Amino acid sequence: MDLIDQDDLMIPLPDGTRLSARLWRPANGPAVPAVLEYIPYRKRDNTLPRDETIHPWMAAQGYACLRVDIRGNGDSEGVFDDEYSAQELQDACDVIAWIAAQDWCSGAVAMMGKSWGGFNCLQTAFLNPPALKAVVSVCATVDRFADDIHYKGGCLLGENFGWGSLMLSYASRPADPLLRADWREDFRQRLATLPHLTELWSSHQARDGYWKHGSVCEDYTRMKAAVLTVGGWNDNYMNAPAHLVENIAMGKAIVGPWVHQYPHTAVPAPRIGFLSEMKTWWDRWLKGVENGAESWPNYRAYMLTSAPPDASAAERPGYWIAASLPSPDVEPLTLPLGAGGVLGGDGAPDVTIATPQTLGITSGEFFPMGLNAEMPGDQRADDALSVCFEHPCPDGVQLLGAPRLTVTLSADQPFGFLVARLCDVAPDGSSTRIAHGMLNLHHRCDPPEPLVPGKAITVTVTLDQCAYDLAPGHRLRLALSNSYWPFVWPSPAKVALHLTGGALDLPRYTGAAPGWTFAEPEDVPASRLIALTPGRDARRREIDLLSGVERLIVSADSGEAENPDHGLRTHDTMVETWETHPEDPLAARAEVVWTQSFQRDTWSVQTEVKATQTCDAEALILQATVTAYIKDGSEVPEIIERNFSTRVARTHV
Repeated sequence: MDLIDQDDLMIPLPDGTRLSARLWRPANGPAVPAVLEYIPYRKRDNTLPRDETIHPWMAAQGYACLRVDIRGNGDSEGVFDDEYSAQELQDACDVIAWIAAQDWCSGAVAMMGKSWGGFNCLQTAFLNPPALKAVVSVCATVDRFADDIHYKGGCLLGENFGWGSLMLSYASRPADPLLRADWREDFRQRLATLPHLTELWSSHQARDGYWKHGSVCEDYTRMKAAVLTVGGWNDNYMNAPAHLVENIAMGKAIVGPWVHQYPHTAVPAPRIGFLSEMKTWWDRWLKGVENGAESWPNYRAYMLTSAPPDASAAERPGYWIAASLPSPDVEPLTLPLGAGGVLGGDGAPDVTIATPQTLGITSGEFFPMGLNAEMPGDQRADDALSVCFEHPCPDGVQLLGAPRLTVTLSADQPFGFLVARLCDVAPDGSSTRIAHGMLNLHHRCDPPEPLVPGKAITVTVTLDQCAYDLAPGHRLRLALSNSYWPFVWPSPAKVALHLTGGALDLPRYTGAAPGWTFAEPEDVPASRLIALTPGRDARRREIDLLSGVERLIVSADSGEAENPDHGLRTHDTMVETWETHPEDPLAARAEVVWTQSFQRDTWSVQTEVKATQTCDAEALILQATVTAYIKDGSEVPEIIERNFSTRVARTHV
């Protein structure tokens, strides 16, 4: 099919702002339904290789596909204010209305996206713009406070700082002069209005109205569009699929072994024919094709089988099951926390949880992106520092759902958190994480409140959703800690938790397997960006034998690439440093340095971001500098600098 590929489309909004879009659509024939992907990541270079594996293929199936940069990002006009802001979501509704009114559109519109795009397509569906009929949401959440990069179980995540720093860098990038004659004025405005999102997010330490905005779990009944949601067991957005299919009128879910990527290109394998899956979904809800998509099992999940831990697993053994949630094939298996560390044993525990601040080095990233040792590794080292309970499984066991841990404990401080990891322990002693969960003990109630030192409380920690087939002869291990660095920012002081009772409720699966077969992944084009220099990544751990400080250093260099269509050359580098001391939670320090470079002929722009997060007992201490260097035919660059410095009171973290 002949396609129109228009990369300079400007979509007008009611307030006069224009959003930049790239459009692929059939060149001939009748009007067709449209599919919108709407994110802040520059379509001219950043997401171009990914975009070109999806949208041209779908356009050839009879759809108009649009990749739109949100307000104030990429080549779009306006000011960026926050993730999923009211302005962003209203713009989405206005863009959908504009698309539906075009003569090349049939009037039916869908949204799709991963991560940011997965979030805002659910949130836009919550607003029910008339033309929106269906969405495909990948790697997203239904609750912005409980299940995103900011907080988990009320615990402040390290990724809150990491992602906030990345967005300082991403939002500081200029529009392309070939598309925006006003690029310099616009760039100055971007730099002058940059929000310091880490400060904003850190200041909301309870599930207040800020987080309820955009959390579709606030009222699932508002979701009228048909929703296909996708998650991955090696991503930390694996919970939304189950929540959605159990609560909305027309929801279907797929959860595979994947990291934070689209499932036709993701690792670990097996990949699936995701583009064909989307086409079937769009055909049913945008074209009215009676293809049976509404009768799919509502929860198709990849049941992981026991395998050695591998932080860079290229593939993961397992099999697909087709379930209906809530599943009649899931029954509870309750294992008390017994004396002597026996899970399912007699007696009661009488142990203290006071783990070193460096525990957590094998936790992996919140959202791993590929084969860079970002997935959870062998848990043995962290297990050895934790309080553990073990249960032998001579016949194995299958799990499908979210384990729940209920414990009775007291703390010697008015604050603290508990982390629970469920692990598969092989006969050779290796430990593979099945699921984890955590609870900031302030958040045992709503609204949150401090603990009374020495007073016993009973709390429940809900671990993440899982689908896991534990091999016969392996053991289940429950590992408990009150540190998890750098996944969770530490408490203001060392805390001792006295554990005196509890039980682990497991969702034991008794259903049939295997239960589903997907099409093979589609052949997608290789990236057309020309690699001028190679990229490289590194991840290393350091221990200062004099001070005792431990560091995790993560670096990435994209290499320089050139777009063959318009000659723009891009290059970015990143270095993250996470350091702490095993005995001092106030030694925690995170630093991120990002550079972004853009060049064409005599024009060039480079932005540098350096951000740090430290703390004392009363506050999080945040500092950041954004520096831009602009050359436009001159040897002397124009330099623009923004500085941020603030203390955020530790109300609940």
